[in-house]
Parts: sequence; C-alpha cells; structure tokens
Amino acid sequence: MINLKELGEPSEFWEYFGQITKIPRCSQNEERVRNYIREEAEKLGFKTQVDNIGNLVVRIPARSQQEKKGILQCHMDMVCEKNEAVTHDFSKDPLKLEIIEDKNEKWITAIGTTLGADNGVGICYILTLMKKIKNKELGFDTLALDLLFTVDEEQGLRGAFEIDSKLIDGDFLINLDSEEDTSVTIGCAGGIVTFYYLKTDRININQIKSVLIPIKLDLLGLLGGHSGVDIHLGRGNAIKIISQILSNLNDKFSIHLCSIDGGNRTNAIPREVSTIFYVEKENVSEIKIFIKEHFNNIKILYDSIEPNLEIIITKLENFSNETVLVKEMQDKILSILNLMPCGPLSMHPRIKDLVFSSTNLAVINTREQDIEIKLSQRSLSEYFKYLIWENVKSLLELSDLEIQYKIDSDYPGWNPNFNSRLLNNYKEVYRNLVNEDLIIKAIHAGLECGILKKKFPQMEMISIGPKNEGAHSPDEKLKIKSIENVWKLLINLLQKLS
Repeated sequence: MINLKELGEPSEFWEYFGQITKIPRCSQNEERVRNYIREEAEKLGFKTQVDNIGNLVVRIPARSQQEKKGILQCHMDMVCEKNEAVTHDFSKDPLKLEIIEDKNEKWITAIGTTLGADNGVGICYILTLMKKIKNKELGFDTLALDLLFTVDEEQGLRGAFEIDSKLIDGDFLINLDSEEDTSVTIGCAGGIVTFYYLKTDRININQIKSVLIPIKLDLLGLLGGHSGVDIHLGRGNAIKIISQILSNLNDKFSIHLCSIDGGNRTNAIPREVSTIFYVEKENVSEIKIFIKEHFNNIKILYDSIEPNLEIIITKLENFSNETVLVKEMQDKILSILNLMPCGPLSMHPRIKDLVFSSTNLAVINTREQDIEIKLSQRSLSEYFKYLIWENVKSLLELSDLEIQYKIDSDYPGWNPNFNSRLLNNYKEVYRNLVNEDLIIKAIHAGLECGILKKKFPQMEMISIGPKNEGAHSPDEKLKIKSIENVWKLLINLLQKLS
C-alpha cells in the first residue's frame, strides 16, 4: 500500500491525488468528481457556481482591497484507457497506483490503465491552494482568484467551448494542463475531429462457393500516446499497420472481411486493433506464413521504438457471424485505410522540432449497418487545418461509397504572445527559483487556452504543469519530484502578481 502523503510537498496535493484516483471521471462523466470538488470548497468556506454545461468555479476573495483578479484553470475529466488484458471498470474501480524508478527518478503510475494525471494534477494543485488559504498558510492581499474546473476537455474541449461568459472574469489565466516542469506553454495547435460513416453491404458466406474458415488477427503492444504531443515520435498506428497487412492479403488471396475494430479515442494514437475475416480452408497455413512474413517486414520500421509490438493469429471456433462485406466494398475500404495519411505532415518553419500539421486515423468500428471511422487533424494554421481536412474528405469521397459524416469538434489554435506581462513575471520567478532560463514553447496539441482566449481576449494566458509522460495511454507516469517544483513556481508567481 502506497502512503502518498510521504511522496513530498505539498502533502495535501498527494492526499487529494489519492482521493481523486478513487473517483470515476471519464469524459462526460464528471458529476462525481465535480461534486467532490464543490463539497470540499464549500466545506472550506468558499462560494461556488456551476454553469449549464457543468463547469465549476470556486471564488477566492482577496485578503484586502482587490486590485487584480486571476483565473487558475484545469479540466476534471481524464482519458480512460487500459491494456486489453487488464480487467478494469472505469465507472467504479479505483486506479491501482504504484511507484516506479526510471531515469534515476521516482514516478507514480497506474497498473495497466491511464493515471489521470492529465489533468488530475491541476485539480489537486487547486484543491491544495484552497486548503492552504483556508488554513491561513497562504494568502494574496490584492489578488482575487476564480478557480475554474472545466468538463469534457478530452473529447472535444466542450467545457471551454460552452462556458458561460459570465462565469469567470479576470486579468490573466494560468492553465495547469502542461506536462513539462522546465517550460511554459504559450501557444497550441487547433484541431478538427470528424466521424465518418461508410454504409456497408454484406452477404452471407453461404453464397460463396468455397469452404471458408474464420481467422482473427489481434495487433497489440503498441505504445500509443497523445495524438498531438507524441505524433512525431515514430510510434506505430495499429489501424494503419493492420490495414497494410489486410491490403496485401487481399491482393494475394481470396479473403472475405467481416470486421475491423480498433482505437478508442480521437486524441490518442491507436494501440490495439482486431480484425476477423474468412479465408478458404485450403489456404489457412499459407496465409499464416504470409501474415508473419509481412508483419516481420513492418516491424523493421519500429525497431527500438515499439519493443512490445506483436500479432496474434487465431482460427476461430463456433464463430456466429456469417456475413462479410461484398468484395467491391471490401476492396475500396481497404484501399482507403491503406492510403489514408497518418502522422506528422509538416514541421513548423520557425520553431525547431515543433510539428506544424498532422492527421490521426484514430478509431474504426464495424457496426451492423456501417463502418465508423474517426479522424482528427491538427495544425498551428487554420488554413492548413482545413486543407488537410478537405484532402482526407476527398480521399473518402473518391471511393464512391455511400458516406455520411459529422464534425464532432472544431477548435481554434492559440497564437503565442512572447511579450505578455504574465509570461515575463513567470520567467522572472523561474529564473530566481531554478537559476536557469525558462523554456518557452508552443505545442502540437489542443489546449483550452485557445478557446478561452477567443472568448476572453483581454486575458493574458500561460500553461504550466509538472512532468508527465505517456498521457492518454496506460504508460502514463508522473514525475514525483516535479510536483513540488511546480507548486513553488505557481505560489511564487501568484505572490508576485498580488
């Protein structure tokens, strides 16, 4: 049993962190964690307000006459991902935490699931701040604070999009959703997420004049990760890899596709995928050899990047679904998946090592009447974001299949302001505490700052946070020492601003 309070300062942070890992908070299911935060705030004597979409604000008055007002902001939801072999119900099961050592540092992680440090750390920093203000360990003479907890960030930033404009007001906003304690984020990419529905025609295998055997392929063991922050790391996309194998199989053998299912979230690189297809009984042995040969060729691309990548071939017994896609449709769908662009498309012309535009083939689900494909595009340019979207849409339309689509979310980027007073104050605080120059960066991921800046243009904004790796995947881990580092930076910044 881990004693979280022994992990370092502030001890209140770790106490709260232990509490929220027991509270379900998948996207669109934040009610219980919101109630916990609200009850805690009101128990400490602070006023709260919830808007129609479910965002929560806690109001902290200045100790004396108010001269400034600031916003501290985080989101309440987490990405709920687990490894296929792990039994875990995110609607009720607490996370199983463990301490590991890596790179000569101690980290906290969850066994087989996401940790939820994205953005649980923001929740816990703000709860800790509230408690210390109540206990008079902290206070800000002329600075009042609105502590903002938003909903449904991970599935389209809906809390930020639909926030009541009267819920908050302030001179500046500090977002607590960054993942590097040695840097500050002052810009981010915009993105667009689209769900496509490809209507399917199916036939019964009894109409095919061959003895057919159902085969299942499971591709698993990939690292996955955030489809913005990790998109440039060369990690494998499970849907793209399986599509390549199926396309080659389809060219050489007579296969009959039943289903493809993989990926869970549009903001995550898919780690696992499974497909079921029928093959002629006499070709089973040859097909297994063919799959393994192609898989081994593909693995070369991921040598040292994806050490746990594997494929499992299973001949199914008593499989009940005897319908498959008609051949013409199967060919078109496999061609689309094989040709679909995925990964970084261009690098920023001025900022070193920053992806400028990308696209992610995120989710595929075979349903009774259609195949659902979820795609996301990101760019630091609105023009290129929509250009990539149009290109992907055109590729799908070239198939001549019956396709419907809906845009699930479309969010703006956040243009960097290198001259803001808030940034200059943080640079000074960082220099004084760390005795090094602060790294200033923009990221290829969506932050709520992009939307909030558009809604509240008068506010200066920055985003900070502790060191967190592997967000949106079961490999997520939080560097323990960085919690105290960022806490000191945050408190010193607030004191300077007050």
